[in-house]
Amino acid sequence: MKITFLGTGTSQGIPVIGSSHPVCLSKDPKDKRLRVSVLISWDDYNYVIDCGPDFRQQMLAHDVSKLNGILFTHEHADHTAGIDDIRPFFFRQGDIPIYAHRRVVESLKTRFDYIFADGDRYPGAPAVEIHTIKNGLPFKLGGQLVTPINAHHNRIQVFGFRIKDFTYLTDVKTVDEAEIKKIIGTKVLVVNALREEPHHSHFNLEEALAFIDKVKPATSYLTHISHLLGFHKEVEKKLPKDVHLAYDNLQITL
Repeated sequence: MKITFLGTGTSQGIPVIGSSHPVCLSKDPKDKRLRVSVLISWDDYNYVIDCGPDFRQQMLAHDVSKLNGILFTHEHADHTAGIDDIRPFFFRQGDIPIYAHRRVVESLKTRFDYIFADGDRYPGAPAVEIHTIKNGLPFKLGGQLVTPINAHHNRIQVFGFRIKDFTYLTDVKTVDEAEIKKIIGTKVLVVNALREEPHHSHFNLEEALAFIDKVKPATSYLTHISHLLGFHKEVEKKLPKDVHLAYDNLQITL
């Protein structure tokens, strides 16, 4: 199984529009972060977790010509706003499977009603095949078991996902002990770490490292990073052994 980090930035991305912050002005490509998403590939299957506003750019950058489905963590725009750009996949493949909480599906239906329209569809509009994720109910993708991990983004419920020995969590602030038990034993953990200062709906760096210490994976990667966390090279040096800052276009194989 191959994991490609399509984007590792927070909702504004890095650089932030109009910002003169030193990280936003950095020439290091690892300091330039698109909105957060990963591509998970095995055998002949390609699935993405979230499709934000940079989705088209991310698909072109990695020459993705086939998409078996999209898993949504939650409904916020930086995780969903690229759904219209599934059109090329739809034209070649037909309806694109999506996997999400019922609440997220309803949000998408409101915001992208033309995609979910019944009957007389607008010519050229993409279409999806809806699969509702329920808390506590694993499901299969391409022969692999996917375990949804229920977490909280302040007051909003979010799903993380475990596939074999890989677990992906983003936009997380709290995770109940019963859900953490579903993660224990994972070899690779990806988790959000927004900045050093506390935040009302995201792990800061201290909280992310404490969560990693509780789960004890072999290797961990931090994602959903803002410019306020600092320069990639400097932050990477401060992290514990086997904890790394993810960066756009990083690929790992399990």
